[in-house]
Formats: sequence, C-alpha cells, structure tokens
Amino acid sequence: MTRKKHSIYKKKGNVIKDLSKRILQVFNQNSNKLLNYKQLAAKLDIDDANGRNQIIKELQDLKIQERIEEKERGKFVLVAQSHYYEGIIEVTSRGNAYVVCEDLEHDIYIPSRNLNHALNGDLVKVYVYKRKKNKKQEGDIVEILERAKTEFVGVLQKNKTFGFVVPDDHKMYADIFIASDQLAEAEDGDKVLAKMTDWPTNSKNPFGQIIQVLGKPGDHDTEIHSILLEYGLPYTFPEEVEAYASNIPIEITKEEIGKRRDMRKDLTFTIDPKDAKDFDDALSFMVLENGDYEIGIHIADVSHYVKEKTVLEDEAYERATSVYLVDRVVPMLPEILSNNVCSLRPNEEKLTFSAVFKMNEKGHVLDSWFGRTVIYSDKRFAYEDAQEIIEGNETDVNESIKEAILTLDGLAKKIRKRRMAEGAISFDKTEVRFNLDEDANPIGVYVKESKDANKLIEEFMLLANRKVAEFIGKKKKTFIYRVHDEPNIDKLGLLQGIISKFGYRIDTNSRESTSDSLNKLLADVHGKAESNMIETLTIRSMSKAIYTTENIGHYGLAFDYYTHFTSPIRRYPDVMAHRLLQYYLDGGDSVKVDKYEEKCKHSSEREYMASKAERDSIKYMQVKYMQDHQDQEFVGVISGVTEWGIYVEIIENKCEGMVRIKDIRSDYFIFDEKQYALIGQADKRMYQLGDQVTVTVKNTDLERKHLDFNLVEE
Repeated sequence: MTRKKHSIYKKKGNVIKDLSKRILQVFNQNSNKLLNYKQLAAKLDIDDANGRNQIIKELQDLKIQERIEEKERGKFVLVAQSHYYEGIIEVTSRGNAYVVCEDLEHDIYIPSRNLNHALNGDLVKVYVYKRKKNKKQEGDIVEILERAKTEFVGVLQKNKTFGFVVPDDHKMYADIFIASDQLAEAEDGDKVLAKMTDWPTNSKNPFGQIIQVLGKPGDHDTEIHSILLEYGLPYTFPEEVEAYASNIPIEITKEEIGKRRDMRKDLTFTIDPKDAKDFDDALSFMVLENGDYEIGIHIADVSHYVKEKTVLEDEAYERATSVYLVDRVVPMLPEILSNNVCSLRPNEEKLTFSAVFKMNEKGHVLDSWFGRTVIYSDKRFAYEDAQEIIEGNETDVNESIKEAILTLDGLAKKIRKRRMAEGAISFDKTEVRFNLDEDANPIGVYVKESKDANKLIEEFMLLANRKVAEFIGKKKKTFIYRVHDEPNIDKLGLLQGIISKFGYRIDTNSRESTSDSLNKLLADVHGKAESNMIETLTIRSMSKAIYTTENIGHYGLAFDYYTHFTSPIRRYPDVMAHRLLQYYLDGGDSVKVDKYEEKCKHSSEREYMASKAERDSIKYMQVKYMQDHQDQEFVGVISGVTEWGIYVEIIENKCEGMVRIKDIRSDYFIFDEKQYALIGQADKRMYQLGDQVTVTVKNTDLERKHLDFNLVEE
C-alpha cells in the first residue's frame, strides 16, 4: 500500500516539535539528577533564547502535570517511579496502541502522538497519567527498552537519490528511509527485506538499509519467502549446518542396539497424512497371554543425532519448530535428518524413544515403561488407508495389522470418552486445505476432516505425552510442560454476548459447567453455516497453550500433567523432553530451572510466529484462489461487524473478505455495537453477525493478503 508525502523532518514555525517528550527522555536518562533549563538546553542542543524560553514554559507545564518535581528553585527531577511501568506494546491497525503490563489490571492506552517511535511488540517504559474518573488509563512511551524486531519486509519506492520501503506489516506505521548508498542494487517496486538502523528523535521515519532483494511483488516464491522473513523465520539452512548433518554417522551398530530395548520383532506401523515425509511416531501392538495388550508409542530418537553444543543443535533451537505453509514445509532439521535418518520409514530399522504401556480392554494403563528402543516399521498407512480398515472397506491388508488397528481404534474411543467426561474440550477446528497444481497455484479448496483414524493416533500421542509428564512431574523434578490456563472470564463473557445472537449459551458457574457447555456449543454448531466463525471465536476466548517448567496443568485436555514428547523432528521442546527424561532415567538430579524456562519461552515465541506465518500463507492462497472467481456469486456468513464494514466468510471455501460500508448502496448504514450489526437509517434493514449474505469479489490484494467483496443486495 503506497504512502505519500514523505518527509524526514517536520518543522512548525519556531516551535520545537515534541519538546515535552524530549525533555522527559532527558529526565528519564538522568532520573536521579536535578536539572535546570540551561542543562536541559545543552543536552537537547538548543542554544537560542527562543528555545530556552520554550523549555522554561514546558518545565512549568510538566510540573503542573506532576510529571516532574521542583526540588530546588529552578531545578527539577523526575517524579517518583510510581507512575512508570514496563510492558509490551501492541499497536493497532489505526496507529494507536496499548501497553500490556503485568503490574496493572488494565492495559494502558497510548495515543499515536505518544508512541515516541515504539513499534508493535517492543518492550517499553511508559508513563501513566493519573486516572480521571471514568477514563481509561492513558500514557506516554518514555523509553524503548528492547526492540521486538528491526527487520521488515516491504516494497521499495525509489527515486534518483534515495528510497522508502513501505512495510507489508500493517502495524508498522512508518516507512523506512533508505539512503542511496544503502539500496543494495534494489530496483523501484522490488519486494525487499530492510533493516532499521537508526531513528533520530526529530525524524518522522526510521533510517535503514536493504539487506535482501526478494523479487517482484505477486511472484509466488517472493510472497512465500516474504511471509517467512516477516516473522523472522528462515527458509534455508546455513551451509555449515547442512554439512554437519550430512556427516552424522547413520549406521545402527550392534553396540548401539545392545544399549536399547530391541522391539524390531513387534508388529509396528505408522499412520500419517498421505503427503507426509517426516514420520515422528509409530505404534506397536501385541496381545499378551492374559488377554491384555502391550502398546508401544515409538518416537524418533532425534536427541541421539542432534547433540548439544553443535551447530545443528544451535540451529534447531533457534528455529524451535517446523513451519507448515500451504505449499511447503520449512523443517526444523535439515532434510537428511527430518525426512531420512530420523523418519520412521517402513521396512527400515530405526532408533526410537518409546513409551510402552500394558493396557486392559477398557483402555486403562496397568503398567508403563519409558526408554530408548530400536524398531522396525512393518507398514506405512495414510490416515485414509487406516480409515478404510476401521470402516470395514479395506480387505487387502494383513490380518494381524487389521486386528491391531481395529483394537487400537476401540481403545482410543474408550480413552477419548473418559477424557471428555473428565472435562476435556473437543476442539475439532475446521482446517482449510488447497489442491495445488504443479506451479503451486490453488485449483481447489477443501476442508480437512478429523476422522477415527486421526483420533486414534491423537489419543495415543496424548497418552504418551501425559504419562511421560506425570512420570517426571510426580518426582518433583524440573521438566518441560505444555500448559493451558483456564479461560479468562471476561473473554467468555464476550463470547456469550456473540453466541447469544444465534440462540446459544455457555454456563460459566464452575469449571465443569464451563467445559460441558463449551463442548455442547461446539457440537451444536458443527456443520452449520456459522460453525467456523463460532469455533474461531471460542478458541480465541481460551488462554494460549505455552511451554514452561511451571506445571499448572492443561485445561483444554483436562490433564494435570502434560508435555510434548511425540514430535521431536518438528518441535524443539520434544527434544528437550527426551533429553531430560533420559537424564532422569539415568538417575540424574533435578536440573536448574532458569536455563530451561528461558528455552521454553523462546520455543513458545517461535511457535507463535510460525502459527502467524502459517495463517498468512493460508490467507495468501485464499486471495490467490479467489482471483480466478471474480464473476462468481458466493453465499457467506457475516463473521465480523465494524464501523467501516462487514466481514463475510464464504461457506464453501472459508475465504473471508470485507464489504465496506461505503459500498452498500441501498441505504445509509451505521454501526450498532450492541447488536453487532449495521443498521440502515431509512428502512432499518439490518446486517448482523451470523446473517447469510451473497457476495461477489470486488478486489484481490495479494501483497496485503486481503479480499474486498461486493454485497449482492436483494
């Protein structure tokens, strides 16, 4: 999106711009010192009488505001720190912001004029004004303590002597000025990665340099790489990492087998998506003499190959997760490991880390064993293949494998039923998938369904994760937990306000009633036009699941103990869990918390960035798909209502776009916040959240990943 009228410096007559902010910055940097107007003038490089007079006047204003205190005649100091807080700033698309502070119950509102060059996600120091009655807390950013990011993807607007990079990120409110010697041979209109190098106090725009030319906007690879780089996610491995991975010894020696439980003769198979190449997990199955079952959950032993204090380990930690975009996977580990050495491919011996359970026919665990193993996978199934067996439609399969899958399916259903009865929430969220041609163009959209085969694998992976966490947790030793806090009551209140428009309700009187009513809500909306919208809103009302060493349980799964153990090829926390489990199995003492808590925090942050990149890639592909359907009418559901228009989600393909209020020609509409509706002033026609409407495509913007619709009015 083009921004015009660039100017680096703004002057307004002889008035010094942002003087109060600049004075407060000096006081903040000299918080314990008394300063007079002459000292301030010197620190601000103001040497004329008019400027000094403005400082004197500003000092009196700041004194009245109780932001500085006159300790001696003409000498001032910053007020006590009770009005100053630290927090993370969240910039809105309109340019204002909020600072989220752990020490305050409510977020601090920051008008755009008080941002002081703070950007979305920065750790900042904020001055909070004394709160007037019925007024929200408002503040000034007085210091940027830590930048969240300094590299931005955008389009270069270039002239003869300089250029500006217009960032793709709509929360980045300033274009980046690029001097002629920092253009790196980029051409006008190129999509680039720019690094912000400086932001002078009196400059409207930050200064920067171009560090990578990505290509032309709209080109497929350019846009996909742009998505990754926007979130600081790499799409290639450094040469030294690839070289190290290629030289790892991959032979499974007799000596190594001798250190492990040998389970190569046990019936073993994998069930994964049909297009998967990295097989993290396998199941083994055996009927015991007494009629009970021995079930092994075997996980790739990544920690055997990825050793600490190596370049491979450093790269895996930095990435922390694989990223699953619409048309590709950006793996955490080089392909030789992720798709080959570590992947539990059929008809190959593999080194694994296993959780082996003895279970009865009711799906109760009678005994557990954890340790390193060696396995041989007899068969690789896609979910569709396993589903055919479960539904009785597959006859051309080994009887012992067929019996194993059917038995495991029965056990999984019993385990799941108990889990739901104990308060777990059934989030079977609709997932949009694309059929792509050989050039990665979307030629079809479909919704991924979670069937019995998917749930079979899910239940046994959940079982392994829970039992590993329980095994260590009850020993009171430091471990990596995947936790999920209880939902915020205010967010549930907002959800109730929305779903009541559709005739649904939730009961938040207790933990049990909340989970029961959420499950009823999700079951009731399943298959209905508004299902995807309500499922999304329900998920947003939940707390975010994170990694931490502090176990508070997992609300959504109704588990007291839970970790991630089953996907070390694609998740770094699972690698940490493997290492710690083996360390404790070997008799090690509890490790120090701080080191692992920092790694947990990093892993949670990288997971969040990866999920944002994945969502952006879906939005990009949806826009690309809709480019070829501009003359077609679609039935959709109003999924959002704002003062500037309505968001509509197309029912058949889940693509979402906006109908702007100015494009609804039949009447003059205003936004009614209480009813989540636009209401026509002449005939009182209402467009309300959840209403079905018909739309056509007005505009597709691949760079902004945005769709505009026209409303087909009756």
